[in-house]
Amino acid sequence: MIDFEEELKKFHPSLEAEQVEENVYNNKPKDIADLIQEMLGEMKGGSR
Repeated sequence: MIDFEEELKKFHPSLEAEQVEENVYNNKPKDIADLIQEMLGEMKGGSR
């Protein structure tokens, strides 16, 4: 049987996952609302 507590003690996240998480939080990626506003701005001939 698997001892989950013991397995959790052994767990270390991969470096790539930590880098991705840092990039996501620092870059604040656009959500769908931002994309729609940008598209509407372009269609009207202006920019935000």
